[in-house]
Amino acid sequence: MHIRDMGARALGAGPRAVDLTVTLLVQAAVTMPFVVPRAPELPDATWTAYGLTTLSVLPLAARRRAPVAVLFAVLAAGGLYKFTVDGPGQPLPYTGLVAFYTVAELSSSPKRLGIAVLTALTVLCSVGLDSNDMRELLFSLFVFAAAYAFGRLTVTRKAYLRAVEDRARQLELTRRIEAEQAAARERARIAREMHDILSHAVSLMIVQAEAGPVAVRTAPERAEAAFDAISETGRDAMAQLRRILGVLREYEDGPGAPREPQPVLDELPALVERVRGSGLEISYEVTGPARPLGLAVEATVYRIVQEALTNVVKHAAAGTVRIQLDHGPKALTVTVTDDGSGSAGGSGMGLIGIGERAAAHGGTARTGPGPDGRGFRVRVTVPRTETGRRTGTGVGS
Repeated sequence: MHIRDMGARALGAGPRAVDLTVTLLVQAAVTMPFVVPRAPELPDATWTAYGLTTLSVLPLAARRRAPVAVLFAVLAAGGLYKFTVDGPGQPLPYTGLVAFYTVAELSSSPKRLGIAVLTALTVLCSVGLDSNDMRELLFSLFVFAAAYAFGRLTVTRKAYLRAVEDRARQLELTRRIEAEQAAARERARIAREMHDILSHAVSLMIVQAEAGPVAVRTAPERAEAAFDAISETGRDAMAQLRRILGVLREYEDGPGAPREPQPVLDELPALVERVRGSGLEISYEVTGPARPLGLAVEATVYRIVQEALTNVVKHAAAGTVRIQLDHGPKALTVTVTDDGSGSAGGSGMGLIGIGERAAAHGGTARTGPGPDGRGFRVRVTVPRTETGRRTGTGVGS
């Protein structure tokens, strides 16, 4: 809710209703001298005098639409009252003050200054013709100056409120954009996770299923191993999918419910063994002393290797694959090289996902032909961070 809306609701009405309320309040104020008991020596409170007093109040209902005209009408009605009837006086020139305040608030600068000079002259003439008392003159000038100051302060206050509203709207817009961007990044991350898990599992299952009938006829013991590999791959894929969907169901098990961790580098040998079941010869080498990377980086490296192996199984028609992890002092370099047809990139979506994962951690990904132009190679470099630690759970990268 905007501040201006809150103010309008607090008043409970629009500008016209506010002006009408102000008019009625001023009418009540100027009515008091006519209803309060008066000393015998004071002029009588006649209906004519009261009618002229009311006539000076009525223009205030239109004070926002024509502030200068309303001020002139109020001064003219006051002059008419002063020179035509001998009725009760007022302790303060209520109508003139409200009209002058409105001019100070709503009129342009040249018009404001001109009206201020004219009002000051009117006050001088009125006091001079009435009591010619210096204290009354100073008091009158002071109250009109105060009305002018309050009018200008109202303008400043409204400008400040508009600035606050604009800033609040801008902050709200910024928060909305940031939330939408965060949601888009999360959707892209989940899409990558789903792609990697399903593509990897389905590719291995297809390879094993296609090899199963042949193995049944030639080597029944291999057929049994192939079907076991299909079952294991399917169960692993289901477990990983449940892990992702479990995080999305934030409150299903109550706040703070434990979640399974993302895959880490220690799980790569198990991944390699599962892919070996498809018939690929895979070598897995680790060089350099292992250093902490952080859960998110380790999950990213795992998914990159998984995607690279999936592409080899689906597209490369390779016989051997070499996986190398080089723990350097400033970065971890992952290289997956096959001896296949050189088309391990497939349709390119998997390679795009590998590049996005590496870039998310400030890393780089290079893909292309292997050594001597044979096969296909994926090389990813992910820099280390000083704060890399194996802490936390949940879906990372």
